[in-house]
Amino acid sequence: MSDEGPRRPLIVPIFIPYQGCPHRCVFCQQEKITAQTACTVDRSDIKKTLDTAIDSQGFDAGRDPQVAFYGGTFTRIPVERMAYLLEAVAPYIEQGFFKSIRVSTRPDALDEQRLQLMKARNVSTVELGSQSMDEEVLAKTQRGHTARDTVQSVMMLKQYGFKVGIQLMPGLPGDSKEKFMKTVEKVVLLRPDMVRLYPAIVIRGTELAGWYQAKRYQPLGLESAVQICSESCMRLESNGIPVIRIGLMSSPSLLQEGQIVAGPWHEAFGFLVRSAIHQQRIEPWLPRPGEAERIGLRVPSREIPLVRGFKNRGLCLIENKTGAKVIKVIPDASVSPGRIRVDKDV
Repeated sequence: MSDEGPRRPLIVPIFIPYQGCPHRCVFCQQEKITAQTACTVDRSDIKKTLDTAIDSQGFDAGRDPQVAFYGGTFTRIPVERMAYLLEAVAPYIEQGFFKSIRVSTRPDALDEQRLQLMKARNVSTVELGSQSMDEEVLAKTQRGHTARDTVQSVMMLKQYGFKVGIQLMPGLPGDSKEKFMKTVEKVVLLRPDMVRLYPAIVIRGTELAGWYQAKRYQPLGLESAVQICSESCMRLESNGIPVIRIGLMSSPSLLQEGQIVAGPWHEAFGFLVRSAIHQQRIEPWLPRPGEAERIGLRVPSREIPLVRGFKNRGLCLIENKTGAKVIKVIPDASVSPGRIRVDKDV
């Protein structure tokens, strides 16, 4: 079950690795990402997954529970197979355990028949694996679709009343910070309901791993990836487009030694980005260098982790910016969200 942020939908994923995919993308290794082999999912698998989720302590019926089909190109599998999978979930929606279904697919894999089928069988959200809106990047990564396909798919999905998500991947071959920020600007104009940001990493067994070994590809460094994602996230969310996931989710198979060959992988990548964003927001309220030697920070209680940062790196940044030693961080309900209050020379 996943999704970042309070009160966002509780998503129970059912993985269908590579099903419907016309080819394997250069960066893709779904078996490692999902810790699931590319086998056919049947009704018993779906029942087991959903029953386990419902019986778990983390299941919260108040969080708009949804079932998600991830890991493949859902709208390119045969129509009969689509109906089979959706109908396997139907009893759980009829009984009120789940509110709706979401699926992920490619921007070039939509047609009227499949959209009508999903609309009639409880699908409310479609996430598009667009990755980039730059034609050169899409061509170099052999995606097989264009930026125009994304534009047309978003329009079509909105016409049918679906919520639309867009998945983006900074750091692909041929990409740059400038290109990716242009991708973000194009996505802002499309007004999707949500975005996911997955910086490209090099996974063993992918074509991208071969390119990396041959020095044909250099992934983003961790700091660069955090910077790009923080700027992208701020741009999207300032336009009312929530970023619901930042960074690839881990799985036992992905975390095995040697599976991640290179790239900006971090166990808490999303937190690094959110903390970096928060550091920028509180900077106007920090003292200038030389104004204090020791400071205390008063912070809304739920934002203390963001101020401290991963392993207190946020506090180190504050000390570097101000030249003052942070003596304490105090929860203070009177401080507005996104701000801090500084006690000087405590």
